[in-house]
Amino acid sequence: MIFENQYEQQRIQKSNDLRDLGANPYTHNIQKDTSTQEFLAKYSYLKEEENRRDESKTHKLAGRIKFLRHMGKAAFAKIEDEKGLLQIYFSRDEIGTDWFKNIKKLVEVGDIISVSGFPFVTKTGELSLHVKTLQLATKSITPLPEKFHGLTDKELRYRKRYLDMIMNQDVKETFRLRSKIVSSIRHFFEDRNFLEVETPMMHPIAGGANAKPFVTYHNALGVERFLRIAPELYLKRLVVGGFESVFEINRNFRNEGMDQTHNPEFTMIEFYWAYHNYHDLMKLTEELFTYLLEKLNLPKKIEFGDAQIDFSKPFKKISFRDSLVEIGKVPSNILDNKEKIVEFLNEKGEDIDKNLPIGKLYEEMFDLFVEEELIDPTYIIDYPIEISPLARRNEKNPNIAERFELFIAGREVANGFNELNDPLDQYERFLKQIEAKNAGDDEACEMDEDYVKALGYGLPPTAGEGLGIDRLVMLLANEQSIRDVILFPAMKPIEKTDIKEEAK
Repeated sequence: MIFENQYEQQRIQKSNDLRDLGANPYTHNIQKDTSTQEFLAKYSYLKEEENRRDESKTHKLAGRIKFLRHMGKAAFAKIEDEKGLLQIYFSRDEIGTDWFKNIKKLVEVGDIISVSGFPFVTKTGELSLHVKTLQLATKSITPLPEKFHGLTDKELRYRKRYLDMIMNQDVKETFRLRSKIVSSIRHFFEDRNFLEVETPMMHPIAGGANAKPFVTYHNALGVERFLRIAPELYLKRLVVGGFESVFEINRNFRNEGMDQTHNPEFTMIEFYWAYHNYHDLMKLTEELFTYLLEKLNLPKKIEFGDAQIDFSKPFKKISFRDSLVEIGKVPSNILDNKEKIVEFLNEKGEDIDKNLPIGKLYEEMFDLFVEEELIDPTYIIDYPIEISPLARRNEKNPNIAERFELFIAGREVANGFNELNDPLDQYERFLKQIEAKNAGDDEACEMDEDYVKALGYGLPPTAGEGLGIDRLVMLLANEQSIRDVILFPAMKPIEKTDIKEEAK
């Protein structure tokens, strides 16, 4: 039995008692003509009037009871809908003696009710609804958490987001903000003539990024499929086909660890822009941030945890190599010597595989000594080619890729580069990725011969970028965990015994 504790059983009995009275505890066809927020805004003037009521105006509202206090022949309650809280007043004389008695016995905090009445201001100055009719819409079987302690357990809040939203109004505000951010991003790109597209979620080959995929099986086709780790290779196929500016906002899936900034499924926008380069992408990205701050009415300097992020000035740019020296304090005289880099990392207490290629060693040093120092928006540009398998080589220095990553508040937010459009070079890079995978690198790319064939038809000079929506929302909502900006984050399974303890 799911509803087995005594309080739930008591509420089930009340539900049955309501049925016996002819009151369906789960009725339908409930409508309302205004929200709590609209009601409070519309009649705020009554607080200044001598006659602080308007019985000529009748409104119908609905919401969950969050507070209920009976006082003999009358009662005060607070109902909450999507927009906020509203106080209501109802009395025995208005709604009828028998129904008032039944409400007192059978309706309680957590139930959803429909009420109609007129606006008035109480003696304490609170704008409220004077109820003329009250109808139960939904009987709540499970009691809400005790109001003085609320719902504070983070694990429980993530597992039961519906309850988190009932108890914590600010959670709903975070997800309203997320919706506005996604909508604004979509409008930003549409206004610049980018075409929104959808590409497959199940791929025959795991590609488009260095990451470990989730594997599934397609019964009808009799083949394995991989949940996509990135839409990149499909979006670039569309550019080959003739769409010169495309974007997609959708989910990626990576079978990796979970922490404050990683969830196995997450939302990205990826966009590709023919006849533009990665410097154009950086300029466009700065324009996007300016646009978002304006649309969301946020200041140019925002708080994020203990830091203040300054968007009022141009984003800083520094090369990957220079960032190791200037920010990470890595001695410049060791950068071209693998043995000295390994020795340096060992001295810092890091156990590093000495067989890693020098590009991977650079990446290790960057993660350890640079990333967390990048608080204000900073572009790290010109990455080692070994860790950029899909990016175009720099013509003057073939050891670096024409690539950038954007870091804000010590974490990566976006990754972009000039796309590699030489099919022979791409084929060779895929071969090296296969070598890395055979050597034990689970995140290395697979060979995608069809993509190489597509490049054979000609990919115009193109720049592409991926930007993490979840991390962007974290930043603009001042949330420190990715779980706070994903409605239903991935969670470890709980045992049935834990479920029973939780119910108690």
